Amino acid sequence: MVEFDFDGTVIEWRGPAPYHFMRLPGWVADEVRELARAVTYGWGVIPVEAVTGATTWTTSLFPRDGGYLLPVKDAVRAAESIGLGDSIGVTLRIRGL
Repeated sequence: MVEFDFDGTVIEWRGPAPYHFMRLPGWVADEVRELARAVTYGWGVIPVEAVTGATTWTTSLFPRDGGYLLPVKDAVRAAESIGLGDSIGVTLRIRGL
């Protein structure tokens, strides 16, 4: 399993409802892009497992503006007391490899 450790800031993206994400650092996005063909299941989304603090969750990275966004689910934010604009550490594992 391919794994990355990085820090990032929680941002909000407004679609039909507000969603919270972290933008992957450029070096992580570059590595993920190299693996994308092997694991994407359509529309360029990449299945991942993420860990912050004591919380682990599964989700998918979304391609956006030449990089990737990691969704930070409401349950994760509540469990770890994460707010908009907070900087958090994440371990990211690409699933399907």
